Amino acid sequence: MAFKPNYNYEKAERARAKAQKKQDKLQRQQEETAKRKSDRDDESPAAVREEDSGAA
Repeated sequence: MAFKPNYNYEKAERARAKAQKKQDKLQRQQEETAKRKSDRDDESPAAVREEDSGAA
């Protein structure tokens, strides 16, 4: 005999999967943002130092 469907459980599972996917996406975006910022910071100190020394 088949089990009676448990709609509340299935809905909770879908909501849990959706929340996990959203959290993964947010984390991936934050990592990409941090990488871009670190790349930008690695390149900019030399340019900033040149501008500061020229202005002084």
